[in-house]
Amino acid sequence: MSRPTLQAMLSEGRSGVLLFGITPPRENTSSERAREIASVTLERLSRLDLDGLILYDITDESDRNAADRPFPYLPTLDPASFHDEHLGDWDRPVVIYRCVGKYDEDELRKWLADTDPGRVLSVFVGASTGDKPVRTDLRRAQQLRSEIRPDLPLGAVVISERHTRSGDEHLRMLAKQERGCSFFISQVIYDVGDTKNLISDYFYACAERSLPPRPVIFTLSLCGSPKTLEFLKWLGVDVPRWLQNTLRHSPDPLADSYRECLSMARDLQDFCTRLGMPYGFHVESVSIRKAEIEGATRLAAELGTLLRG
Repeated sequence: MSRPTLQAMLSEGRSGVLLFGITPPRENTSSERAREIASVTLERLSRLDLDGLILYDITDESDRNAADRPFPYLPTLDPASFHDEHLGDWDRPVVIYRCVGKYDEDELRKWLADTDPGRVLSVFVGASTGDKPVRTDLRRAQQLRSEIRPDLPLGAVVISERHTRSGDEHLRMLAKQERGCSFFISQVIYDVGDTKNLISDYFYACAERSLPPRPVIFTLSLCGSPKTLEFLKWLGVDVPRWLQNTLRHSPDPLADSYRECLSMARDLQDFCTRLGMPYGFHVESVSIRKAEIEGATRLAAELGTLLRG
């Protein structure tokens, strides 16, 4: 018996979603090279039991962190254009991220009007800081979606670290839920305790309001080098000190982070199942290193077995 579509699983609040996330090629990539990258990517992903693909929308976040960025910011092709022009052979849904501050209202209106909700879902991402100049803010973008394409499944980003600092991320989730968000995708997770705190607070806040909790898709990403670890920290990902020590001193940090990602996935699966919280997993693969790309593919395959077993 075939599994329901990604759209159905999310709208019905089911657990078990498995996604794989990539960034489009760099902005200066030729059309021919973009086609080659898309072909290799689709061949690799065809072997995985995925419910959908995530295409990231990249923006400069140097305003959020004054420290030097471990990896340079390089603009990429527009994810919607990359999907339309080069991923036509992908036969499953695509979740297209939109850093809405990059676009004016007319651009968002046109994209929303032209989008097919049968093939595309979206996650709207707000500005990296409150004082960053934007062309459209997050709330206005959510309003435009309600006006123009209310049938477009809309998700939102959820950040455990923000909950640890302020204690109100679960309330942000509820507010986004009221504005039409039907699922959440986490920032990369490396501190499972912080994530469980957030999920618990959100779940019981929903129960107090007689609201069904919306699925949360937990993002896992491999760390194959000390430089990648520094980048995770630059992005605001909390990595426990013991794990930082392990990865810095390991002869094979990729293998150690792989093992830790699987351990976190099993822990979160057990926690959410006991709680009654709908969940899924997302493997983020944004590295250009072959070993990390292959590791992410193996991780997605193993998570598929964990979810479908």
